[in-house]
Amino acid sequence: MTPSLRTLVTGLIDYAGLFPPAKLDMASAAEAYARARAGEHEWMLGRFICPVSRLREFSDASAALMPGTFARSGYREQAAGAGAAGERWRISAIVDQPLIDAINTIDGFNNHHSAEDHGRAKIDMVELKVSAASEIDEILDELPEDLFPFFEFPLTTDCRGFIAALAGNSAAAKIRTGGVVGNAFPTVGEVAVFLHACDGADVPFKATAGLHHPVRSAYKLTYEKDSASCTMHGFLNLFVAAALVRSKHPELAVTEAILAGEDANDFRISDDVIGWREHLVTTLEVARVREAFALSFGSCSFDDPIAELAKYALI
Repeated sequence: MTPSLRTLVTGLIDYAGLFPPAKLDMASAAEAYARARAGEHEWMLGRFICPVSRLREFSDASAALMPGTFARSGYREQAAGAGAAGERWRISAIVDQPLIDAINTIDGFNNHHSAEDHGRAKIDMVELKVSAASEIDEILDELPEDLFPFFEFPLTTDCRGFIAALAGNSAAAKIRTGGVVGNAFPTVGEVAVFLHACDGADVPFKATAGLHHPVRSAYKLTYEKDSASCTMHGFLNLFVAAALVRSKHPELAVTEAILAGEDANDFRISDDVIGWREHLVTTLEVARVREAFALSFGSCSFDDPIAELAKYALI
């Protein structure tokens, strides 16, 4: 893998195996995350995504897999020491209950998993849905400083008001890029407006759903044999576009063209640069974008994106 692509995808995939279309049970999802941490491509792995309402279940299923005195043989022992040198598991919690209750639950989880004999883990990010920009300030007033929030909001309305409400705060936007039905996928134009608005307001973002594939094309919506198909966004399209928006500030039409591109050969990837056709960014620029702007995407599979990169001989 070239340095430019490795920089683009390092720590890029937050593992959301609990969510559709995979929708694994808790024990299976925890074991899959542990295997990924112990695997060859653990450097691409980000946080485990878990609803606040299921944190107790997560603790029960995961404690023996986390770094700590419970770690044992096989991939459990490897997971405790792989890649991150035994670092605690990093968790992003989906707030699915009243905020004060969620904060208390998260605080209890973090206290419990600060001890070696409970398995070491920490929730340092939360993800919330809002329907009005005015909700953002109210939530930020209540959140403790050690929890970094991602706010998801509808893209069917003008997203710029929501993003403007995030500007100047220690917070980020979250864009839903797909789902298990065709109308869950935002248009190329909506995604482009979102990226440009985030850049203009200096607001970082993450994405979630529908990004198993590097390059935009038609794919099945679920793992079912008779699943319907639709055109899905590609994670290379999205994050290359984000790197160019942040570094080069192209016209909106250029960003839309990158997001809409369905030919893998249009992506140019070398040691020093990555981009789409003549629109290129350097590896150093990509590193800056990934550090502070285009942060990650959630996927219910860690294996699928890797297999797709291999299909294109990129890994």
